[in-house]
Amino acid sequence: MAEFFQLEEVDGIRMPWNVIPGTREDAFSCVVPVSAIYTPLKPIDKMTVVPYSPLRCRMCRSILNPFSSVDYNSKIWQCTFCFQRNQFPQHYSSISENNLPPELFPQYTTMEYISAAETGPVAPPVFMFVVDTCMIEEEIDYLKSALAQTAELLPDNSLVGFITFGTYVQVHELGFGLLPKSYVFKGTKEVSKEQILDQMCFFSGKQKPATGVIAGTRDGLSSESISRFLVPASECEFVLNSVIEGLQKDPWHIPADQRASRCTGAALSVAASLLGVCVPGSGARIMAFIGGPSTEGPGSIVSKSLSEPIRSHKDLDKDSAPLYDKAVKFYDQIAKQLVHQGHVLDLFACAVDQVGVAEMKVAIEKTGGIVVLAESFGHSVFKDSLLRIFQSADNNLGLSFNGILEINCSKDVKIQGIIGPCTSLEKKSPLSADTVIGQGNTSAWKMCGLDKKTSLCFVYDISRKVGPDSVAQQTSNQLYFQYVTYYQHHEGQMRLRVTTISRQWSSGSASVQELVDGFDQETAAAVVARLVSFKMETEADFDPIRWLDRALIRLCTKFGDYQKETPSSFSLSPRLSIFPQFMFNLRRSQFVQVFNNSPDETAYFRMMLERENVGNTVAMIQPSLISYSFQSEPMPVLLDVTAIAPDKILLLDSYFTVVIFHGMTIAQWRNAGYQDQEGHEVFAKLLKDPHVEADTIIKERFPVPRLVVCDQHGSQARFLLAKLNPSVTYNSDNAAASGGDVIFTDDVSFDVFMDHLQRLSVQ
Repeated sequence: MAEFFQLEEVDGIRMPWNVIPGTREDAFSCVVPVSAIYTPLKPIDKMTVVPYSPLRCRMCRSILNPFSSVDYNSKIWQCTFCFQRNQFPQHYSSISENNLPPELFPQYTTMEYISAAETGPVAPPVFMFVVDTCMIEEEIDYLKSALAQTAELLPDNSLVGFITFGTYVQVHELGFGLLPKSYVFKGTKEVSKEQILDQMCFFSGKQKPATGVIAGTRDGLSSESISRFLVPASECEFVLNSVIEGLQKDPWHIPADQRASRCTGAALSVAASLLGVCVPGSGARIMAFIGGPSTEGPGSIVSKSLSEPIRSHKDLDKDSAPLYDKAVKFYDQIAKQLVHQGHVLDLFACAVDQVGVAEMKVAIEKTGGIVVLAESFGHSVFKDSLLRIFQSADNNLGLSFNGILEINCSKDVKIQGIIGPCTSLEKKSPLSADTVIGQGNTSAWKMCGLDKKTSLCFVYDISRKVGPDSVAQQTSNQLYFQYVTYYQHHEGQMRLRVTTISRQWSSGSASVQELVDGFDQETAAAVVARLVSFKMETEADFDPIRWLDRALIRLCTKFGDYQKETPSSFSLSPRLSIFPQFMFNLRRSQFVQVFNNSPDETAYFRMMLERENVGNTVAMIQPSLISYSFQSEPMPVLLDVTAIAPDKILLLDSYFTVVIFHGMTIAQWRNAGYQDQEGHEVFAKLLKDPHVEADTIIKERFPVPRLVVCDQHGSQARFLLAKLNPSVTYNSDNAAASGGDVIFTDDVSFDVFMDHLQRLSVQ
């Protein structure tokens, strides 16, 4: 695993197959598709940033890179992808083998270009706060204090807008400091850009242009009229704080048998149209703070009557959620509008009830937005995550805007699509495969919002066929992939990051061992998890457990060592040995098992799965478990119920929750207060160590995970027990160790799962 991790440190990319199957048939029989998980803005140590534009190939527009072959005498370079010969421009005339430009240094496979001529002036980021007021006073107070803290952390040059909504939508005029002033829109219908221009007096005292799309200062809007609603943070501190301070519960009366009248869809429609009118094309984020389900106007997910429950997974399966499809269609329109404008939708959903994350998922994902789900605005998951967005510490998010990602690959490789937070630009090219997975039919994608952690999964298609000419095709054993990301850096200037990597084709019939040697099982698990999550959402009557089991059996049949019909002879190479364990845990995970989760929670988990890098995805699929005891140093242990002992503390990291679990004896000693007595310093340190480790995990992660501290046999121990392999259950033959635990489940254990897998693989 270590070498794959090093490759990721250099280029931010990991592939399940690091030796590529040589033909289409080989690729199909490998089960896990040829793919890559790439983090475009991964912070890379000592990465070169150069102050000029890149050199592009005349034919395919790919960029000069360390793999290009160069003729120094005639000053010509040959493109790695289409083999076109290109002349170096005049300012490269001094190039020689001993005088190379940075882009030809073999170690600079990833680098960035900043060209002042192309990038233009630095654009300030725009933050549009959209705040729900249909909540109890206590929740509003929590939200007010979080927003007041955020207001202090906003970058001075950033532009700020503020919208509140309940039964009606109110757009606050922050540029008018004399008294609070706002424009009110009805919550029952969408608001177009034309209505915004007319009703918010953008052309008061001036002639409105008769034709053309009006957007931004270049189309005749005066900067004065824009600065009424979008004000630099440094200038509107007082007005913004007084608006936040003055937030009150929506005044409209709510009958006892009804839900609050909340027009979330209309508010987001107003925010999107206002940004489209004022700042099209520049980096802007709509940050929506929502405390309950939308019940009014477009995008509503449930009626006002409390007798009607909010849709569940069962309702969605049976097509008995009448408002669902309509709401998804509405948010899809909002997504298209935001992508066209280059703006992002972020969602902070804090409620015990569902708020409609499942419907909004399309808009958040296509614009590359952030989503945080918590039970209350007073919860640390929400408060700490919100502050992390604006804090400028070492582990800040590095929010960037307006990314466009293009790819190039060698002949015989085509792109089926991307699973992740982006939108296809429908730029059909010879690189596009016939089959589409995720955002496909293109070789360029828009990423309105991206940060240091945003990771995309590229799924490729090998188009090389078996035949006499395939031998002739294999003149070169190397193939190349290039990823070009053009984006607005969090400091404001436009940058271009180029990553070019090289991999090997496998060599025909003797290739099974080569393929195994280049197999990265962590990345394979991450890719399969994204695929199964995508299929569950897009394919009707898809059976994920059956699909995963069949894929695993095919993989083990192809790459396992065994004698036919003898299960006991079955073994897997160390390169593949943990993969069945990943699949066992993926089958039991919240991505596949929707029981006991609401559609909102499932949508949230899947959005996080589809935007995280390999390491974090593996933590979601197969949580890590560390054991602390008197007898030994902290050590990783198997994710199994047998890890529980009365004299141990366990630390579980499942990405969304971090659990500190005290064995029974430890909990009794702690309750007796031994840790505060003299002579028990070792015990005090044992209690403290897991908390220190948990704090380290929480500091580095976004959204901030929920911390659960519990004791053996306590009610919250369920957070740990649900993730453990049930090797000892209430009806199993083997009894629990003394002081250990038993899991009350009918789920099969990993041993039983492996027995079945071996039996089916050797048939």
